[in-house]
Amino acid sequence: MRAIVAVLLFVTAAHAALWGLLQQKEQAPDFNGLLPSVSYDPHEGIAHPDVDSVAPVERIRADMKKLATVTRAIRLYSSTGGVELVPPIAAEFGLKVMLGAWIDKDPDRSEREIQSAIQLARRNSNVIGIVVGNETILTGTQKVDELIDKIKLVKKSVNVPVTTGDVWNTWRDNPELASNVDFIAAHILPYWENFSDTQAVDQAMYLYGLLREKFPGKRIMIAEFGWPSAGYNRLNAVPGPFQQARVLRNFVTRAEAIGMEYNIVEGIDQPWKFFEGGVGPYWGILNADREPKFSWTGPIVNPDYWKLAAIALLIGVLVSLPILRIAEPTVLQALVLAISAHGVGGWLSNVFAYWNGHYFVWGSAFALTLGLILLVPLILIAMARIEEIAAVAFGHQPRRLLTKDKVEKDAEAAPEGYFPKVSIHVPAYFEPPEMLKQTLDALAQLDYPNYECVIIINNTPDPAFWQPIQDHCRLLGERFVFINAEKVKGFKAGALRIAMDRTAVDAEIIGIIDADYVVDKNWLKDLVPAFADPTVGLVQAPQDHRDEDLSLMHYIMNGEYAGFFDIGMVQRNEENAIIVHGTMCLIRRAAMDVAGGWSSDTICEDTDLGLAIQELGWTTHYTNTRYGSGVLPDTYEAFKKQRHRWAYGGFQIVKKHWRRFLPGKSRLSRDQKREFLLGWLNWLGAESLGVVVAILNLIWVPIVAFAGIAIPDKILTIPITAAFVVSLAHFLVLYRLRVRVGPWQMLGAMVAAMSVQWTVSRAVAQGLITEHIAFARTSKGGLSRMSIEFQAFWEAVIATLLLIGAGILIGTNTYQITELYIFAAVLILESLPFVSAVAIAVLEMSRINSFEFWRYSAVRTAELIGLRPVYVPELAALISQKPATKVAEKV
Repeated sequence: MRAIVAVLLFVTAAHAALWGLLQQKEQAPDFNGLLPSVSYDPHEGIAHPDVDSVAPVERIRADMKKLATVTRAIRLYSSTGGVELVPPIAAEFGLKVMLGAWIDKDPDRSEREIQSAIQLARRNSNVIGIVVGNETILTGTQKVDELIDKIKLVKKSVNVPVTTGDVWNTWRDNPELASNVDFIAAHILPYWENFSDTQAVDQAMYLYGLLREKFPGKRIMIAEFGWPSAGYNRLNAVPGPFQQARVLRNFVTRAEAIGMEYNIVEGIDQPWKFFEGGVGPYWGILNADREPKFSWTGPIVNPDYWKLAAIALLIGVLVSLPILRIAEPTVLQALVLAISAHGVGGWLSNVFAYWNGHYFVWGSAFALTLGLILLVPLILIAMARIEEIAAVAFGHQPRRLLTKDKVEKDAEAAPEGYFPKVSIHVPAYFEPPEMLKQTLDALAQLDYPNYECVIIINNTPDPAFWQPIQDHCRLLGERFVFINAEKVKGFKAGALRIAMDRTAVDAEIIGIIDADYVVDKNWLKDLVPAFADPTVGLVQAPQDHRDEDLSLMHYIMNGEYAGFFDIGMVQRNEENAIIVHGTMCLIRRAAMDVAGGWSSDTICEDTDLGLAIQELGWTTHYTNTRYGSGVLPDTYEAFKKQRHRWAYGGFQIVKKHWRRFLPGKSRLSRDQKREFLLGWLNWLGAESLGVVVAILNLIWVPIVAFAGIAIPDKILTIPITAAFVVSLAHFLVLYRLRVRVGPWQMLGAMVAAMSVQWTVSRAVAQGLITEHIAFARTSKGGLSRMSIEFQAFWEAVIATLLLIGAGILIGTNTYQITELYIFAAVLILESLPFVSAVAIAVLEMSRINSFEFWRYSAVRTAELIGLRPVYVPELAALISQKPATKVAEKV
């Protein structure tokens, strides 16, 4: 344990050192004076003088007092609707005022603005000029001659300089406008012209020089210059607190050096300016709390940097503490988990910084809150998968697993002659007789002296299905009890209850196998000795399949099944928390009776009973040795129906058993509860969450692409990408270490696993709104035909919409906003499970699903490149005679 504590301390120290190394510190010229002018707007809403509300007098007075410490003058943009209160209050603090008359397409409104500006200029001696209209030529609000008429009117009425404010090229292109104003008030905002922060000041100086050359002898003022401290990039223009501080300090220093008149936009952040894009609220040199956003002297640093570091370290340490509860973790295992815990701490610190450094209207606050809520289970799932990667790759080898060595030790430790009677139950419903006969023949060959077999065929009135089985049971002898039950209620559980009624009185252990399972003769001999321990209530063996070479689809499906039995079940077994899956399982009869037997209130009666047994405190065991093999679902439709039944039944079990997970409500240990809860979250939650997030993102696409607002920030999109990477690593690493499949089957298994995301999410949704659905038998044994319907229709629709959405985001991203590209990448990643379903559905209908196609293609390729001679008759004979083999062996 000392070594583990040392690892945690080392990672914490390394995390702190990383914060120290990554601290951003930049140099810029110092500025110790007062700014000549900053923009100020007292509005607290949409800035429309007739509609909006202006800050109360107390707030304006506080603003003027604050701004007087950083500037000598302020620029206003209107003169009515309450703004007329500003000039006299500004005078109290020695501030000069450049008045604004807001001009729009409403002539009456414009006239009121002009008259108010004239009266304010006459009454307030601190007014140093009037700006008639703001970017009215740029926006097309006024024609040049109309604006000139208004300027002339104001000039006749006041004794202060009069001008209009517009972008620099408006002045360049309209010299008649310049000749009718007292001075040029040019707006130079390099951000909106896509210049980088390193180019911004040079560009401003160049344009200032251009205007001086264009209008020699004319007074020129840069009436707007600034840089946003947050928001989205615009091509090379990247906003940010460091960029803002560096740009303004460099600009002010150079402007002062050449005697330039200028006004900084703006004095105080305006959170309501969300309509100006992501940067609208963030142009102020003071934040909305009227605090400086940066220092004008010394190195440029983030004043909250070490607070954020402390938050990251604290969360990292707290998330690392559960590592101390792991039984004998290895150093590498603890290292991986501690690094991931501190990674979560770093992310949450960035979330805090984003929340603290941004302003939110109701919609964006709701979107961010919803996004963070959905990310919480996503992060938990990712952490659980990292924990499993660490345990398998770097932890101890499984200790509770019933390996062959342990099985031999159990047999040696069991009392001499320990052969408790086993009753093997085989439920069947419209199963192919020849397949069921193979199952019974294998049972007849079991190397165990004391067992019986109860075969119950339920709700199968067609004699063609049950008569051959009845005859076969008679042939096999008195060990085999045949039951043909009609009108059985309660699905498979109802049939198994009938089998229990016909079970021998002296049977101590109940074995369950599906009708398609051919068991190994050593199944009972090897596993029954574990029951010599009176605390053992259940022993589970894995499923396997013997028909994976029927087609490529079957091949990858079998690879997908194997992962559950060789990875998840092995790890859960370490905490005595295995999932019972209804075949190849042995259950102590006493444990079954105490747990209440088979229940029909879920369609996964096997898992339900297994959990009930564990809740009563019984010990369970698992072996990953294959003691039997069944057959795979006939079609992709059957595969999806089976997964839907498992997911729906799993959700029923969650609803049925959740109270047993409360303190003191069952004998489940804390680790058992954790395994089940994380297992449900990792399966049902991950798949459902994936679909919910994908659909929400789809809904968000038109808002982002066409309204240009609320683009998901990196703190929301990067975790989704990271979670996908973790899931991919989880699958690939654990398959390579634990599952005995080749690389091609592993990749196919990954596709098959992703392909059922929509199916599982639908099952969970149905579980939320319904209590019961009919039990759906999985079609096996070759009796079912492939449906004429395309089996991935809705997956194809969603995949197409996600890919179109990504294309729209990329295609409309005129300004190459980084967050939009990341969002598009997330949509593409989210489409992969749906694309996987489409790929398997298409595969099932295509020639390439056949191994003969691959074998023939391999032969033809060898002929084409000269590795073998072309000889068609022999080739045809070869194809017709050779049995189907795995594609990995032939390609």
